Amino acid sequence: MTDPAPNRRRRTMTLRDVSEASGVSEMTVSRVLRGRADVSAETRARVLGAARRLGYVPNRIAGALASQRVNLVAVIVPSMSNMVFPEVLAGISEGLEGSGLQPVVGLTRYDPGHEEAVIYDMLSWRPSGIIIAGLEHSDATRAMLGAAECPVVEIMDSDGAPVDSLVGISHRRAGGAMAQAIVAAGYRRIGFVGTRMVHDHRAAKRLAGFEAGLAAHGLALEDRADYAGSSSLAKGRDLTEALVRRCPDLDFIYYTNDMVGAGGLLWCAAQGVAVPERMGLAGFNALEILGGLPRRLATMDSCRHEIGRRAAEIIRAGERGRLVELTPTLQPGDTIRRPAREETP
Repeated sequence: MTDPAPNRRRRTMTLRDVSEASGVSEMTVSRVLRGRADVSAETRARVLGAARRLGYVPNRIAGALASQRVNLVAVIVPSMSNMVFPEVLAGISEGLEGSGLQPVVGLTRYDPGHEEAVIYDMLSWRPSGIIIAGLEHSDATRAMLGAAECPVVEIMDSDGAPVDSLVGISHRRAGGAMAQAIVAAGYRRIGFVGTRMVHDHRAAKRLAGFEAGLAAHGLALEDRADYAGSSSLAKGRDLTEALVRRCPDLDFIYYTNDMVGAGGLLWCAAQGVAVPERMGLAGFNALEILGGLPRRLATMDSCRHEIGRRAAEIIRAGERGRLVELTPTLQPGDTIRRPAREETP
């Protein structure tokens, strides 16, 4: 026999239902569900408990029509396949916790035209804030961000002028700091493996800073190998092999990120290349997922969780024009020789 229950029209729960279940007025229920502070903790707990028992979810659209703003924060990033951005989103979620604001994600795929379309759609919903990766945008995107009637925070990069607020690191300085560490460890014949940087501006800035750091010591890249598409262990392995075949005298390879760097480390291990004595290696991002490798890849922490959290706090506070630059930390791991200490006389 068929259960007729699924075919019954369900009655929509209302504020009155929550009011009757909690024993407080509908106005008080409304204040609690809107996150107002002028309600006692005891009353708040009673209202929220009743709402949970009833399965009541407030209609945010009705409130948005009145305020012309929804309790959503638009978060625009290039990709979710890159393990950097999930950690940024974790930081954003942490920073928004308890605020009543919820992040909604749009992906640009490193395509300026697609970024324009995503921004246009997001702004049409009148979000309470926008967090967007990078500082380089098309003129149309910058115009939309500049005209947005909500806080805008550009993240991940501090090498440039933001539309509104900014939270990030200097990728140029990060590249320069890595070059300094490599030279100080005694490496001189240096190669590079990285993405083709048409729209990956942060990777391009790191490489520019790295090359400037080498030039300060009279050095230049011996060779480089580029790849298209997403980063992978296989690309790091294959391009490391190609680079070493072309330049067998290389003694160090700098990678655009940890994923391809880990592929290079695996290739060196398979070929019996002594790391870091014969060949040094370094990446970028300090990905925890690679901690199980036989050796810890030298890298630099990109502060991604902290960037997300700080950006969310700016949105939460409704701040405008805030500039926050964080400093990444070099993690030498096991793939850079330790610089010889100067002997004291």
